[in-house]
Amino acid sequence: MKFVSKIFAIAGVVIKELYRRKDFYVLFVLTAVITIAAGMVHFFDDPKIVNYLKAICVLLISISALIIAIVMAARQLPAERESRTIFPLLAKPVTRAQVILGKFFGCWLASGIALLFFYFFFAVVIGTHEQSWPVLNYLQSFWLQWVLLGVVTAMVLLGSVVFSAPSSNVTICFIVIVGILLLGQHLNTVALHHSEPLRSVIYTIYFLIPHLEWFDVRDRLTYNWPLALWMDCLLATLYAAAYAGLFLLLTWLGFRRKSL
Repeated sequence: MKFVSKIFAIAGVVIKELYRRKDFYVLFVLTAVITIAAGMVHFFDDPKIVNYLKAICVLLISISALIIAIVMAARQLPAERESRTIFPLLAKPVTRAQVILGKFFGCWLASGIALLFFYFFFAVVIGTHEQSWPVLNYLQSFWLQWVLLGVVTAMVLLGSVVFSAPSSNVTICFIVIVGILLLGQHLNTVALHHSEPLRSVIYTIYFLIPHLEWFDVRDRLTYNWPLALWMDCLLATLYAAAYAGLFLLLTWLGFRRKSL
């Protein structure tokens, strides 16, 4: 119990950090403005414009949550080293594994809270004007995106022990994550148009990377499509947990060998 309590004590500090920074509030206001605009357009009875703005809103929610997760996770370990608070933290005693897990759960829960605020506001505004409340669609979309953020958070924490500067970590991780979301599902097709050994290299990348695009169900939410199968959601969750666990293990190994 002491092992777990120390982890969540560290996570609590990370969550409080979210409310002390302006990032969340700026992104929330921007999302709120676009969402309210989407609701107001409904009065003009133009479903194409409504769906277009809904798609922008959901995309903005995804980008905002992604930015919060990446930026928060990238500055956790470097900030502890720069302020030298890592030394009293490890002297409590708290193990490096507890620090890593505490930072992970703190960032993941904080990004989940922000994502929940975004989705709640979006659901209220859109539901009020459309008189439709597809609660299960919102829950499924929220869960899959939060699971995706878990993989992203673990990946960025790994980057924080690889790259010295948080800015470099944020930039590189953001490019890699966006690249996976946009191009990951097409790598196997791209591989077919190349000869060896490049084909094998591309196939290897395709099978090694976490396919974050599998968690994207924005179109189902925007166009009120049927729910994805819950068994598929369960398998996606286990898939994400495996990658997050792998990244956290690598982070712990790197952090354990890193001089403070």
